[in-house]
Amino acid sequence: MRIYRKLLVFFGKFKIKCKYTDWLVYFYTDSARKGGGQEMGKRFEGRTAFVTGGSRGIGKAIVKKFAEEGANVAFIDLNEEALSGTSAELNDSGFSIYSKMADVTDKEQVENAVRETVETFGSVDILVNNAGVIRDNLFFKMTDSDWQTVMDVHLKGSFIAARAVQKYMVERNYGRIINISSTSALGNRGQANYSAAKAGLQGFTKTLAIELGKYGITANSVAPGFIETEMTRETASRIGISFEELINVSLKQIPVGRSGKPEDIAHAAAFFADEQSSFVNGQVLYVSGGPKN
Repeated sequence: MRIYRKLLVFFGKFKIKCKYTDWLVYFYTDSARKGGGQEMGKRFEGRTAFVTGGSRGIGKAIVKKFAEEGANVAFIDLNEEALSGTSAELNDSGFSIYSKMADVTDKEQVENAVRETVETFGSVDILVNNAGVIRDNLFFKMTDSDWQTVMDVHLKGSFIAARAVQKYMVERNYGRIINISSTSALGNRGQANYSAAKAGLQGFTKTLAIELGKYGITANSVAPGFIETEMTRETASRIGISFEELINVSLKQIPVGRSGKPEDIAHAAAFFADEQSSFVNGQVLYVSGGPKN
């Protein structure tokens, strides 16, 4: 449509008759209708996305993004109150959803949720492994439980969900797997467990890309920087400062001069999930307002 507007200006300058601009309007709308373009907001129509940890923060933004762009969306979460609230909100907006309480570390619960999703919508085409927890502490204070909980949710949970969906994707010779990593994968004080798990997700992503690519399935990872979510609020609490103070400190290190929002990550996930991103595979995209090594 940008080209269309430029051409209108061009024709207007030379006072060319209206029939030409009428033709342009017809050409662009007819082209979109016949597949020459894609109706904005409907690129995932006919697709089904399955999102773990989809009730709050980044997960909720991803769920809403896919729903708004035409996808059927299934999401699971352990937070019953948040799950209920997000489900009601999406239902009220008229979106096609499936939601269920499930623990990503429980193989049976995840496999049942995926199976019910396929029974409800006919397929599962997109997986976003977003479920996560933090148990931050300095390394010498970190307990076995702190370590294992983070590993289980981020790594085991992503493994279980990816294994559950891949058989359906292989049958259809199509799939998009998106794992939510973090800039903490590069190392972050007080997050030995979280950093290791998020770095592990990147290796997991690249391996899935190698193994599943021949079946029309791509696997990519989004690595958020500082994003304003409930999780970063918990970080502020852990280090003993207000959330506003944490935002201000973080802004000094972000070249674009603003903190990230969950919607920023949703946009990146949607890029990887797009049918037209079929040659983008095994990549890690840092969404942090500036370059990362």
